[in-house]
Amino acid sequence: METNTFDHGHRADKPSPTWTFSKHLLEAADIKLNGDRPWDIQVHRERALERALAYGNLGFGEAYMDGDWDAEALDQLFARLLRAGIADRINPIRLGWHVLRARWLNLQNQRRAWEVGERHYDIGNDFYASMLDERMTYTCGYWRQATTLDAAQTAKLDLICRKLDLQPGMRVLDIGCGWGSFIQYAAEHYGVHCVGITVSNEQANLARQRCQALPVEIRVQDYRDLNEHFDHIVSIGMFEHVGRKNHRTYLDIASRCLRSEGFFLLHTIGKNLTRSAPDPWLDRHIFPNGDLPSLAQITQAAEGRFVIEDVHNFGSDYDKTLMAWHANFETAWPRFQHRYGERFRRMWRYYLLCCAGAFRARRVQLWQIVLSKQGKLGGYRRVS
Repeated sequence: METNTFDHGHRADKPSPTWTFSKHLLEAADIKLNGDRPWDIQVHRERALERALAYGNLGFGEAYMDGDWDAEALDQLFARLLRAGIADRINPIRLGWHVLRARWLNLQNQRRAWEVGERHYDIGNDFYASMLDERMTYTCGYWRQATTLDAAQTAKLDLICRKLDLQPGMRVLDIGCGWGSFIQYAAEHYGVHCVGITVSNEQANLARQRCQALPVEIRVQDYRDLNEHFDHIVSIGMFEHVGRKNHRTYLDIASRCLRSEGFFLLHTIGKNLTRSAPDPWLDRHIFPNGDLPSLAQITQAAEGRFVIEDVHNFGSDYDKTLMAWHANFETAWPRFQHRYGERFRRMWRYYLLCCAGAFRARRVQLWQIVLSKQGKLGGYRRVS
């Protein structure tokens, strides 16, 4: 039975206007306040609802981090909220500056580009190793025939190699190489020579250890400083950090560095609506200065630079990937709880599960886009 209970168990005799409005708003998604289903919201303090209405997902997420509300299955809650368009009906005036800032300022310039490495990717290699697959691949797996996270990530890496038609001796660039999962796999299984760049010192250090016996070079470098030639280029989960002000620059540099007959494979999360702003909670707490591209933005930036050979959407696979990461995170948490604390745990759980819900609701996508400089003579043969 639904009750209006908050502020340390006090039950109000009469629902507040905030409670009543929130209750009716959530009905479209079949979500109840203090209901008994996994996706229902358990309200511990009514300020959680006030914060959500005033600041959208920023307020909702920070209220969860502060313990103002809970839900047994956050992924199911967010899938319902987003599928029903509840977030679209909340348009906080207080976030107007966030929207204008993302639209008009270059938040991913060469000075700011290093911030995401320091604040997100450098928080601990052992922490990420406990959450990810054995190769530490921090991007969407390919679950077409896979039943485990390791198998899904191996399938994704091999899919990219086959899409590029890698041959022994080729020189391949990985822009945003992370902990080196792709370049390690490509060097081991396809005999290619690789250069990987990242803005994270922690990632670079571990990638060098993992690839020390391979023809691989790892650099801590901004993509704007690249000026050399490669047979093929990949960018796997990096374009989300480039920003709309820099899409053309990014593709200019990829074109400059790619040999005339080569392919550029762009693997990126993307949004459905071009004019939408970055999520303010993710921007503040997880990926500073992140900015998901739309397909329209990518194609516009590619004009005059590349021919789009193939677009492959397997965004629903990110739901499975995130749920696997979450399961690993929860299993490993006792090893890290004293280092990071309970508020971090709630923040990280919110991050993984709200993103899983977003992919499940199909509000965000995952695209692998194959581009060539002049068009593949005879046509590009798609692999899957």
